[in-house]
Amino acid sequence: MVSRVLIFRHGETEWSSSGRHTGRTDIALSSQGEANASRLASVLAGIHLSRVFSSPRRRALRTCELAGLGAVRVVDPDLAEWDYGDYEGLLTAEIELRRPGWRLFRDGCPGGESAADVSSRADRVIARLRALDGVIAVFSHGHFSRVLAARWVGSGLGLGEHLLLDTASLGVLSFEHNNPDSPVIARWNLGSSGAL
Repeated sequence: MVSRVLIFRHGETEWSSSGRHTGRTDIALSSQGEANASRLASVLAGIHLSRVFSSPRRRALRTCELAGLGAVRVVDPDLAEWDYGDYEGLLTAEIELRRPGWRLFRDGCPGGESAADVSSRADRVIARLRALDGVIAVFSHGHFSRVLAARWVGSGLGLGEHLLLDTASLGVLSFEHNNPDSPVIARWNLGSSGAL
């Protein structure tokens, strides 16, 4: 049985630092993002990982590589960020000018993915993770990781809306008392210096 899932959000990019919605745009890490991602290797020191998965986006792949796990990662397209469709590259304030009251985790994105689409992707990832053993590392993105955490504990996406996840930080999904019927978010939004 999987004991823990370590969810790493990719390091900073030019768009993430400015708040632009970055889904399918394959943008590189900034120099600060590279530095922060490199520090993740020390967080992982001494942890035996049974498997490592990454989003196919360059920013997640590079974060995984800088954390020292690029040689063992498996790319999983389901770990990609939310497809923002018509809202790709926009700031939340710009989106709200087009659609007042818009909320990503409720409304999704025209021309991209709905909340139900992303929830289904997260459920597929969780089913695969729960079939594995040991400690697993996942390199993904801010909004998708928040959906993954919400679905891990059987919640709707509304919970994900309240789980901020900084760049180059991590969350830990696990089970209370190793009981597979009691999934928990054990830790959340730990910086690159955070202890597991």
